[in-house]
Amino acid sequence: MKTFTYNEKEFLLNGKPYTLVSGAVHYFRIVPEYWEDRLKKLKACGFNTVETYACWNLHERKEGEFDFSGMLDIERFISIAEKLDLNVIVRPGPYICAEWDFGGLPSWLLKYPDISLRCNDPRYLEKVRPYYRELLSRIRPHLCTNGGNIIMVQIENEYGSYGNDKEYLRKVVEQYIENGIDCLLFTSDGTTDIMLNGGTLPEYLSVANFGSRPEERFAALRRFRPNQPIMCGEFWCGWFDHWGEEHHVRTSDETAHNFDRMLEMGASVNFYMFHGGTNFGFYNGANYPGKYLPTITSYDYCAPVSEAGDLTPTFFAVRDIIKNRIGDVPDIEVANTPKMAYGNIRLTERAGMFENLDKLGTTIHSPSTKTMEEMGQDFGYILYSVTLDTPFEKKRLILGDIHDRAHVFKDGTLERIILRDEPSEEILLSQGAGESMRLDILVENMGRVNYGPKLLDKKGLLEGVRIGGVYRFGIDITCMTMDDLSELVYTNDLTFDGKPAFYRGNLVIDSDPSDTFIRLDGFHKGFVKINGFNLGRYWNDRGPQKTLFVPAPILRKGENEIVIFETDGCEVPRVQFVDKPQLG
Repeated sequence: MKTFTYNEKEFLLNGKPYTLVSGAVHYFRIVPEYWEDRLKKLKACGFNTVETYACWNLHERKEGEFDFSGMLDIERFISIAEKLDLNVIVRPGPYICAEWDFGGLPSWLLKYPDISLRCNDPRYLEKVRPYYRELLSRIRPHLCTNGGNIIMVQIENEYGSYGNDKEYLRKVVEQYIENGIDCLLFTSDGTTDIMLNGGTLPEYLSVANFGSRPEERFAALRRFRPNQPIMCGEFWCGWFDHWGEEHHVRTSDETAHNFDRMLEMGASVNFYMFHGGTNFGFYNGANYPGKYLPTITSYDYCAPVSEAGDLTPTFFAVRDIIKNRIGDVPDIEVANTPKMAYGNIRLTERAGMFENLDKLGTTIHSPSTKTMEEMGQDFGYILYSVTLDTPFEKKRLILGDIHDRAHVFKDGTLERIILRDEPSEEILLSQGAGESMRLDILVENMGRVNYGPKLLDKKGLLEGVRIGGVYRFGIDITCMTMDDLSELVYTNDLTFDGKPAFYRGNLVIDSDPSDTFIRLDGFHKGFVKINGFNLGRYWNDRGPQKTLFVPAPILRKGENEIVIFETDGCEVPRVQFVDKPQLG
């Protein structure tokens, strides 16, 4: 059985001084067939520990229904790490930030108006309890105190950036103890006084999160906690991108220099990220620094191992520093996974969204608009349809508080695309006696805010439909999670009619598949599925990302079905599979 403790100056593994060199690798951002490859690369770089969050929102997409299979099999991930003699740090949340939808909280929490999140609200803590019971029962056998390889578990996540409720943090710890979590517990926060005071508990280890100026940051941590070892809980070796931004890049020299200084100071370090992976599906989060900014699909993070598993210059620079400062690194054979350019593929079939509504979701009639969360929907798109059958003079259509992007159709013709927080020309409507008009408003959930005071980010039309100042009631609502597209009815007519549609084609592979990247230069905005696996969103008009990563394990020898949902228009129904990413 391992013991992992600390004294005033250093960590102790089995009673001996230990420098913890860790890297973040999120199991839920990587297909499981590649978990061992990524962890071997962590080991080969000289790291002794892997850190991962756990994502409540995917483990419990519907309240009371838990999933720990496939990409969510955290036990298997921990076991692979143990086989490679890697220690593990687990950060169970319930909130994780992580540029992940709603910071990892499940969207169904937002249907309870009387719950206050991330504080000592008994109603919220009771919603956390079943999730913790399910998750912690799976990690408990792997604790070092039970002979396993988990040496540390985090209490909440960067709580000092959000609040100061110490009783809440202690209630989180109580639930850990109830579930047999008895290894070293810790908190992690930024190094300002307000963050350290708000997010820590005096009886538990405190670690600091930052990306530069380690002397200054550790000095702040030492002033706050002079009687414990110093550790950077998140060393930001890169950064993430929002749609419409430039791609963030950090040089390997800068990363290595900061890392070297930390080791020289006697610190332990956790790289955030060592391997970023991908925001597959609709799982990306968003930020709100005065404006809504959704995160892109790639989570490459300029990390030592790229989104597609390639060794970067940072990998080798960091490895050299570990070898110089700590000792020999293990001799493990690792290599980039093969990449293949499969070339151009023409899509041959099209299925209109409006023609397939009954295949995409159940339509219900509601007196008024409801949010996705009120409808029990977590991800995807929601359609609001209303028929206006009374005469009115020219009036402005008012769609209150769109979250996040709306296509407005009048009698089947696109009138406008409206984005949250971005100005749009007004839509004026009128009709005479005996006339009627149908309005369809398709709203895309582009990712819930994952950080800060705008965390309570419901999706859909939040304030109804008005003509002038008058609400229009009697709304048909269709929820489309896009989980299952197998029943769509396609035709060979590829003509774009101004409405959202699905395009289908086949990639034929003659040998064992390799990793590849898909380009969609003839498309504007939507998402891609291959063999039913949702690769994530593309938005060519905004960038910076121009390719989506296609991991080989989702492909197969022979035919591979490609389905693209395009909302804004398709000039050329063709895609290209290339062997290099284009992230901006």
